[in-house]
Amino acid sequence: MSLAFSMDWQGQKQAELWMQILLLVFAAAALATGYIIGSFRMMMLIYAGGVVFTTLVTVPNWPFFNRHPLKWLDPSEAEKHPKPQKAVVSKDKKKSSKK
Repeated sequence: MSLAFSMDWQGQKQAELWMQILLLVFAAAALATGYIIGSFRMMMLIYAGGVVFTTLVTVPNWPFFNRHPLKWLDPSEAEKHPKPQKAVVSKDKKKSSKK
C-alpha cells in the first residue's frame, strides 16, 4: 500500500483560501452567537468546532486538491536536454577619457 502525501500547487492555494474563509466565517458566527446568547463558553465551543471542521477539510490530502498534478521530466529525458548554463559576463575595460 502506497500513500502519496503530495498536494499540487493549485490544491495548496485552494486549501489555504478555504482555511481562511472557513475560519473567518466560524469566528464571525461564534462572536455573533456568543454576543446574542451572552455566553463566552458557547462562543469558544463554536469557534473550536469551526477549527476542527476546517482542519478536517483542509489538512488531509483530499482528491479534489490534486486535480492539477505536476508532470515531472523523466530522468532519461533530462540527460538529453541539459540545464541551460548562465552566460559568463566579462568585465568591460574602462575607457580612458582624454582631457
